[in-house]
Amino acid sequence: MLAAIAPSVPVADISHLVPGFDIDRGARMLEAALPYYPAGSVHMGVVDPGVGTDRRGIALRAARGDHCVGPDNGLLIGAAELLGGVTEVVELQSPAHRLHPTSRTFHGRDIFAPAAAHLAIGLELDRLGRRIDPATLVRLPRTGPEVDVGTIRAAVASINAYGTCQFDVVDADWERAGFAGRSPIVVEVSGGRWTVPHVLTFGETVADEPLLFEDSSGRLSLAVNLGSAALRFGLRVGSWVRFRTGEGGATA
Repeated sequence: MLAAIAPSVPVADISHLVPGFDIDRGARMLEAALPYYPAGSVHMGVVDPGVGTDRRGIALRAARGDHCVGPDNGLLIGAAELLGGVTEVVELQSPAHRLHPTSRTFHGRDIFAPAAAHLAIGLELDRLGRRIDPATLVRLPRTGPEVDVGTIRAAVASINAYGTCQFDVVDADWERAGFAGRSPIVVEVSGGRWTVPHVLTFGETVADEPLLFEDSSGRLSLAVNLGSAALRFGLRVGSWVRFRTGEGGATA
């Protein structure tokens, strides 16, 4: 549908590797990628386990000038906030800007792609449907870290294909806990304690050695050089991990 409506508009495919039904993982992919696209781009995201229900289809404008199109299930909001915040949003209702007949189970093809393509060739946002209050948009529940002096407790936010575990811990949390410049860090998982170096690059460690580092999204990550931290430490998304300064753990 994109090529049929907007044949001259280039399309960049970020990924088709989001785990099935994992809205949060899809949202994190958009948050990591969209700020690097040119201002004014049109972005479509579809992770939509609620397709065909009363969940809304939406198109929004961000303050940077971008448009985001997809389901109103929290998928788009984090990325839109990184683009300056939502300035306007409509519910996709226009019969003239969707495919007919419209499938109940393939809104990515029949509703979202046509809307995104029309926006890409200059259609005004208001032509796609009625305006709705941005405050009513669905947001994903996310649990932030628990930060105190000398300790941070955080849940695994995502795990990538290499088994690297990402936490919603940013520089400000690290500094508030007094961890800035500190290495190694004690990592506590389900009663086990390990001493893990906090480094800038994988190259500062040897093969099969665990490490803590700041990833390309500016978040704390736990990895194993040429290995899997998820397997080594028995972690999955939602697992809680405690980080402490000082010695006292075993070598993982």
